[in-house]
Amino acid sequence: MEESPSLVAGIIDNLRRVFQVVNEQSKMAEHETGLTGPQLWAIKIIANSAPIRVSDLARKMYLHPATVVGIIDRLESRGLVERTRSTTDRRVVEIALTIQGNEKVMQSPEVAQGLLAKGLESLSEKKLANISNGLGHLVSILGAQEIPPQLILSPEVNLPQKNRGHSSLI
Repeated sequence: MEESPSLVAGIIDNLRRVFQVVNEQSKMAEHETGLTGPQLWAIKIIANSAPIRVSDLARKMYLHPATVVGIIDRLESRGLVERTRSTTDRRVVEIALTIQGNEKVMQSPEVAQGLLAKGLESLSEKKLANISNGLGHLVSILGAQEIPPQLILSPEVNLPQKNRGHSSLI
């Protein structure tokens, strides 16, 4: 049991590092662009995938579509994205960047949420399961299972999805 204090200290230090990086990158991105981390992450994904449907953007951001609609509403009000009806299926609304949105993407730094998602996506199922289980235990230790997951450094809350294992940190 002599290793336990060392392991606990290492876990806490690593959590501090994660929060520190996410906090610093998000603040830097918001200072440089005037956009929240989720907004910046959204326009970066749109830039790489446009035109894109809300449901596809939500899937790429690991967010509920209703949460993404709120992000898109704010980006649209700032003139960074535009919605258009699909020419192949009039029921489908597609999102693309405006010229101003493209300029914003070109001037913006990397987003911590994007780096985190990309890194996690590269891991094996076994490693992902280990991380998910470990984070689930941390959430339980803190008694935070019922707290809706708030987007990182944003007042927005990711609406719950059925059949999702543990709450998302992104």
